[in-house]
Amino acid sequence: MAKDEHNKAAEHHETAAKAHRSAAEHHGKGDHAKGKEHAASAKQHSQSAHQQSDAAHSKSQQQK
Repeated sequence: MAKDEHNKAAEHHETAAKAHRSAAEHHGKGDHAKGKEHAASAKQHSQSAHQQSDAAHSKSQQQK
């Protein structure tokens, strides 16, 4: 069901956003090692969100 795919994409977007905020916070405090870790996690979740969004879009198009 496309709705499930959209929900999964949204979860990845939210997780990526949290990781981005955490990375920014750590970089702001000068903890660049931890900031890099969070930035890498954010990138992974962003990529997963993109893939899930594409899958959701495809399923939505098929249901028309």
